[in-house]
Amino acid sequence: MSEASELLMVDLLIKNKLFTQEQFDEVMQSRLSHEISIRRLIVDRKLTTERDILQVLHKEQGYPLASLSHVKIDESLLKKVTSIQANSYSIFPLREEKGEIVLGMVEVLDNNLFDDLRFSLPFSFKVELLSMDDLKSLISQYYSETSIEDISSIISSSIEEEIKEVDELDPRVNDAPVVKMLNSILVQAINDHASDIHFEPFEEEFKIRYRIDGTLYEMIPPPRQLAESVLSRIKVMARMNIAERRVPQDGRISLNMKNRTVDLRVSTLPTAFGESAVLRILDRSYISLDIEKLGFTRQMLNNIKEIIQKPNGIFITTGPTGAGKTTTLYSCLREINKLDTKIITTEDPVEYDIEGLIQVPINEAIGLTFASCLRAMLRQDPNKIMVGEIRDLETMNIAIQASLTGHLVLSTLHTNDSSSAITRLIDMGVEPFLLCSSLEAVLAQRLVRKLCPGCKTPFTPTEAMLKLISLTPKDIGNKPFYIGKGCDECGGIGYKGRIGIYELLIIDNEIRNLIMEKATAKMIKDIAKKKGLLTLLEDGIQKVESGITTVEEVGACAMEG
Repeated sequence: MSEASELLMVDLLIKNKLFTQEQFDEVMQSRLSHEISIRRLIVDRKLTTERDILQVLHKEQGYPLASLSHVKIDESLLKKVTSIQANSYSIFPLREEKGEIVLGMVEVLDNNLFDDLRFSLPFSFKVELLSMDDLKSLISQYYSETSIEDISSIISSSIEEEIKEVDELDPRVNDAPVVKMLNSILVQAINDHASDIHFEPFEEEFKIRYRIDGTLYEMIPPPRQLAESVLSRIKVMARMNIAERRVPQDGRISLNMKNRTVDLRVSTLPTAFGESAVLRILDRSYISLDIEKLGFTRQMLNNIKEIIQKPNGIFITTGPTGAGKTTTLYSCLREINKLDTKIITTEDPVEYDIEGLIQVPINEAIGLTFASCLRAMLRQDPNKIMVGEIRDLETMNIAIQASLTGHLVLSTLHTNDSSSAITRLIDMGVEPFLLCSSLEAVLAQRLVRKLCPGCKTPFTPTEAMLKLISLTPKDIGNKPFYIGKGCDECGGIGYKGRIGIYELLIIDNEIRNLIMEKATAKMIKDIAKKKGLLTLLEDGIQKVESGITTVEEVGACAMEG
């Protein structure tokens, strides 16, 4: 609710003799934060009650009072109004009458809000008066595990001080609609287990998209005029420079929600129509760092456990961005994180804080690169080392020297499959004899969406579908395949969660001979397959036949590779 409409409400309350102007002025002097609405303030300070406010609005504006006795909300209505809209606009869909949706509404004096609703909602509606507490109860019950009030304590007092300092620079940062909308966006994204939130300003609209299980879903866009205010609020929360809009910036927000910590990694980018922001959600309670639950076959899991227990050598995970490489390495580190083992990591940035690990964030602006950090780490007497990414020859050469002097080094690389990692490193300039003496294994991986267990249904794939994973109807025989039909549990998508498909190349003596001969990636893979290498495609097919994922998911990964 805008400050102007709240003051209009106060005038109506004073007119109806619920309190005096002097009493109101005295209460306003004690207001510590603009995030607390005037309505909440006067109720908390007992100038009046919610019941009295509703009665005055009913008398003065003519809106009927919503009755919630024996209320039963139709689930189809909840799909017409998203939780973001319910929280941002303080509304709730109560029922449908004669083709119109009856909205319970708290802020009926805000004409701009009505304009926004007519623009945003693809249906006609009428309004009934709803109290703040009833709205909070309905949203908490029907929309999410975490309500907007739960997230209002997210910002620490130190950040609040910074927010106060920039009020004069951009007073919109603390506008109640902006705060409420951003908070509700964060709540919904975290509760929906999104991995990223994209804020994208365009010439005539402000898009907000969530990435859930690797796929982007667009939310109903908020009013375009809120874009700059929302981005300013994000930058303040992330301790970024709110005045600088010409260059990219990075920051971090830490949220404490219901006894769990959720970190947000923030990146902004100047565009033609304002700053774009992407928030990476790092929810430790949702992401499993248990190596047993990543989707390895039993043989592959045993091999990886054996490799990471070695006293020295290099273990590389490879794949495109977003393939789960860092999660795999963190899971490996947790497996070997013992009291008698010192582990140091260097990351860009540190994604998860893990107890017992010394984690160093890269800062290239001051010269703290992977290579320079790796040199310093070796003087800290570690047993195991993780390097976030091998980006250049210098970093790789230091990693090799570390492995040759008694350290196990874990790192990531960007290649399509495991054998290509070897040729990539040689192309980078690594001497084959050094690679032979240090590299222990390469794990290639991708992430595929898992079928929702609530709506998984057997079906017969077509010949064209089987061709995606290099199979024929004769190959599958009578094996059952599955699809997700969509249900309430998965939001109608048919998928819920993700799992890895993997390809583990173990460097044995025969592979080392091929490396010394600078053999091609295909030659290395062909020999490895004869020795039992399970390829990404083959591991994916096993997961399709087990009913874990679908032909389309594995087929898309096979095309990538």
